Amino acid sequence: MPIDTTDWIGRSETAHDDVAREPFQRLAALLNRAPERDAIPPMGHLLCFLPQGPQSEIGPDGHPLRGGIVPPIDLPMRMAAGSRIAFHASVPFGAAIRRLTTIANVSEKTGRTGRLVFLTLRHDIFAGETLCVTDEADIVFREKSGNAQPLPPGERREAQVSRTVDPTAALLFRFSALTYNAHRIHYDRDYAMRDEGYPGLVVHGPLLATLLVDHFRQHRPGDRIATFTFRAQRPVFDLAPFSVNLVDTDGGADVWAADADGYVAMSGRIDVG
Repeated sequence: MPIDTTDWIGRSETAHDDVAREPFQRLAALLNRAPERDAIPPMGHLLCFLPQGPQSEIGPDGHPLRGGIVPPIDLPMRMAAGSRIAFHASVPFGAAIRRLTTIANVSEKTGRTGRLVFLTLRHDIFAGETLCVTDEADIVFREKSGNAQPLPPGERREAQVSRTVDPTAALLFRFSALTYNAHRIHYDRDYAMRDEGYPGLVVHGPLLATLLVDHFRQHRPGDRIATFTFRAQRPVFDLAPFSVNLVDTDGGADVWAADADGYVAMSGRIDVG
């Protein structure tokens, strides 16, 4: 049934965390790069404020049962659709941090897979009184249709710098562990194919976004990333290698991940400053 947005937009909640160095050393190992020395890397906030719901409150898909700030959306599947992220200041190791999450928008429409609900959460992350990161994250909820529907029309681009990534089950598992993401589509092949209709394991959207930022940082290690905007366009599966790509532009770069067939799966923009 339709969601009444009147009572939900503007609701907020606050979470607290402490920034330990060790998870980011593991992230560096996952990315095959040297660990950060003083502060978490761009996109490192994904390793903070991890879910802490008891096992008894985990749903059959591995996600925590809905509640708290999330409206009672009666659609079973949820996916990260994109984000608009501003990196205002660094988050140092050892800092006590706070995240203020606010419902920025809730909307509903009908797409090619049926009814869709879009939820936008604004996360403002502070170290002490300093605003360090703002992440406006879009989440889409939909019917359980898996990959049965045709994929949207594909887009191909010519890259300036490209790198191939092999989405092994070990890679997906390690990222799930780092982010405490128990969604079974990323590590339980039988569940992903049988229950949700996918052809294989699904590569995490946040992992694709993290790889795009890392690709830029490897190409331009001296630049400070000010903003990163990305949007998911097609799913990526563990069935074959995919690529991360960029083209330098004034003030930053256009970045994208391309699936095994060369079609853009996630598109993004990085600005420096």
